[in-house]
Amino acid sequence: MGQDLIRYDILAQDALRGVIRKVLAEVIKTGLPGDHHFFITFLTSAPGVRLSTRLREKYPELMTIVIQHQYWDLQVTDTNFEVGLSFSDIPERLLIPFSAIRGFYDPAVNFELEFDVREVEAANADGEGATVASIAPVTSEAEAPKPVKAPATAKLPAKDKAPAAAKPAKEPAAEDGKRAAEVVSLDAFRKKP
Repeated sequence: MGQDLIRYDILAQDALRGVIRKVLAEVIKTGLPGDHHFFITFLTSAPGVRLSTRLREKYPELMTIVIQHQYWDLQVTDTNFEVGLSFSDIPERLLIPFSAIRGFYDPAVNFELEFDVREVEAANADGEGATVASIAPVTSEAEAPKPVKAPATAKLPAKDKAPAAAKPAKEPAAEDGKRAAEVVSLDAFRKKP
């Protein structure tokens, strides 16, 4: 098999981040429809992330925000989004590049996008922007993150150490004999040099 000079992994990652961009842009126009709300996990140390020193000290690696009831001034550009949230009754303004997002989850429809944080950290060290993303439905309530009062934040440990509630776990075979959906990294299918 030949070398991927087109870089399908980067194209797929950009397309999946475009889903988040489009959803947030629609929320600006029409508000959150129905029961939809979003858990967005991002790297706080990624280039372009802007948040207060207080939040950066509290969440030095990863942070999860909830876009649900109490947010304001949501703005979306091609490369990032800004939002106002309250943390312990202190209003904060966050700027988050789409490239810093590790995960996006809408519990109303069990929709999840997950990006490989280790790839982002390695790319940042090498000066490249490549990441690999996966998409999978969450198949049971036990796998979904537990809703918290909005606005809320939670520090998630590194991907390999994330609690079961933060990322889907493998499920045993279902009653009809079919396996549940799993998140699979595209790196598993990439030819190793």
